[in-house]
Amino acid sequence: MNSVKTFFSSFLALALLTGTYAQEEPPQQQQGHINKNKFRQMYQEFSSPNMFRTASGAPGPAYYQQQADYKMDIELDDKNQKLYGEEIITYTNNSPDKLEYLWVQLDQNIRSKNSPALDRNSEKMTPAETPDRFTDKYLKEPFDGGFNIEYVKDSKGKPLPYTINYTMMRIDIPQPLQPGEKISFSIKWWYNVNNHVTDRARSGYEHFPKDGNNTYVIAQFFPRMAVYNDTEGWQNYQFWGSGEFALPFGNYEVNITVPADHMLEATGELQNRKDVFTKTMMKRYEKATRSFDEPVVIVTQEEVEAREKSFSKKKNTWKFRAESVRDFAFATSRKFIFDAMAVKMGNRTVMAESLYPKEGNPLWEEYSTRVVAHTLKSYSSHTFDYPYPKAISVHARNQGMEYPMICWNYGRPDEDGTYSDRVKYGMISVIIHEIGHNFFPMIVNSDERQWGWMDEGLNTFLQYLTEQTFMENYPSRRGKPSSMVTYMKGNQDYIAPIMSNPENVYQLGNNAYGKPAAGLTILRETIMGPELFDYAFKTYAQRWMFKHPNPEDFFRTMEDASGVELDWFWRGWFYTTDQVDMGVKEVKKFFVSPTPSDKVKEVMAERNVPKDMPLVFLAEEGAENFDETLRNGSLLEHSTPLNEYIMDNFSPEERAGLKQPKYFYEITFEKPGGMPMPLIVEYTYADGSKKTVRYPVELWRMNDAEASKVIAADKEITQITVDPKEETADVETSNNYWPRKEKTSEFEAFKNRNKK
Repeated sequence: MNSVKTFFSSFLALALLTGTYAQEEPPQQQQGHINKNKFRQMYQEFSSPNMFRTASGAPGPAYYQQQADYKMDIELDDKNQKLYGEEIITYTNNSPDKLEYLWVQLDQNIRSKNSPALDRNSEKMTPAETPDRFTDKYLKEPFDGGFNIEYVKDSKGKPLPYTINYTMMRIDIPQPLQPGEKISFSIKWWYNVNNHVTDRARSGYEHFPKDGNNTYVIAQFFPRMAVYNDTEGWQNYQFWGSGEFALPFGNYEVNITVPADHMLEATGELQNRKDVFTKTMMKRYEKATRSFDEPVVIVTQEEVEAREKSFSKKKNTWKFRAESVRDFAFATSRKFIFDAMAVKMGNRTVMAESLYPKEGNPLWEEYSTRVVAHTLKSYSSHTFDYPYPKAISVHARNQGMEYPMICWNYGRPDEDGTYSDRVKYGMISVIIHEIGHNFFPMIVNSDERQWGWMDEGLNTFLQYLTEQTFMENYPSRRGKPSSMVTYMKGNQDYIAPIMSNPENVYQLGNNAYGKPAAGLTILRETIMGPELFDYAFKTYAQRWMFKHPNPEDFFRTMEDASGVELDWFWRGWFYTTDQVDMGVKEVKKFFVSPTPSDKVKEVMAERNVPKDMPLVFLAEEGAENFDETLRNGSLLEHSTPLNEYIMDNFSPEERAGLKQPKYFYEITFEKPGGMPMPLIVEYTYADGSKKTVRYPVELWRMNDAEASKVIAADKEITQITVDPKEETADVETSNNYWPRKEKTSEFEAFKNRNKK
């Protein structure tokens, strides 16, 4: 034995003996099957690339999007809670198609007294109700808050025929709108503003009985153009409540008339600040534009308390302009305190602002605007510099809702001004989340009505990153993979894949917010690594800012920009409800032996292996005829053929550098869960040292149930732990340990809790 070739031939023979390369007898003829491999490509699920959307996930050379521009005059009747409006819509057909009619969204019709949304869910009798809820449900007539359309006219004032189908209105135009053409038409309407506290609506007013005032957060208040795109044509899916909005970009000119003692903010830039601000407010606002460290109060609590008693009969008209926004919203009240600070964004200054009643203090004056500023910086670092001139956080009880440049957020202290950590962190988190929606979907403009996760999930993920940098040890509720374990191991009858319409899922918070966010955290921290993930995620955001991406555009871009194959992840995490469950099935320990085991002898005889063939034998601990003396000798003492090979082929210096493993382990890992994941294993040794090994997800590609690894170690392994830091949302951890940990009984757990 004096050559490397001879020695490796010996190892090949050993492999043959142990069955590594052995071929089983061919089975009886079986029925064929389709490719069910978890790592197969997603050609069946994905749309084919085309000139509109490329295989890389980028907009194609023929990509287009429509434009809808609005000029509006709005008036709020604070006394009677009514809103009146007139608008001129100019619609540009940038598509290659001629349009025979136009679709306009009337989302406010979900609050009409005959809305089918009132009867869309199954009901059972509640044995106990609060008096106000019982009265609202059974004694009162349903609130009628739908649109009252007074007219639809063309640019010359001639009536246009229209048909209202629940929350959609089809406008029949005299002749098809050709590619590249524009059309202008006007709509006049009014509606009763709802109380958003009692009906849990996204928009409306809150009444404060003590002083008789209302605060208004107004959105979905005007007929809005539906989206027409390359994948669906008109997106005229009805608004049922859970699926939010699909909207084209456009430019807005909006005049809003309210009582003169109101403080108002809205989407866009205020055009007549000197007309609606006092001189004192103007000075404070100018100071705020230069204050980058702390907010400046522009309307104080003392001034608000005086306004609350005024109930002015005069009116002010606030004039706003906004460019390249997909929607418009505003908030107004005489109860609003107003503060603001400046945020540096590249070579621009962006204003972070807050509106809140005194009932929000001291919590809001301490945190709101600072959280807005931090959120803009954090999100911009992961996507693109925030492009709009301002971002506004508005206090609204029981609310969390977003619009371009403005959002509604809850978080109210008790009447004495005290508040719990739960209220504080809840408020901070919702402000981060709703301000973050400026990025997704207000700029990266996905279709919320069909794919709720594309904005909610991506936004919740960035919310998690932003929370963690806002405050040390921030108690984030979502984002960590472990936060999804209870949901993912729950009753499958009430779990839907992420790729489901928001109206058709049982647990929207987990489905569209929590699970996508946890999945993106796993992608970033465990599968791709922050460097590759962050580059790909930023590429997606910048490719699709001010455009309309589909799910495939996100999936393809993440792979295209990172070079990481992720079809297995998209399919398992987004298209199925498969669970993650990996563990240690079996551990075998071996030692180098100078003689073969009885089993190896039998195989050698069956296969006519020459008895003098130099082989390195391994004996399994605990097997029949196991020689206990093998535990004590060194590697070379027990393996004469190996010793001879090393002496013949290595210099003394090289021999000194060779490893001397004493323990050999064959570890079989199991995967009862259907979702593949990288296998993260922590090995603990007898001397107390630890080593973490990350096996790639491809380990499962040939066998979806189990996989084995062989380890040669100079120290004895005393413990094996799968997913030691809970990175993969493993739903069953009892099999994550070797030796297995004994489960604590419920009684023992109860006693242990009571000892603390």
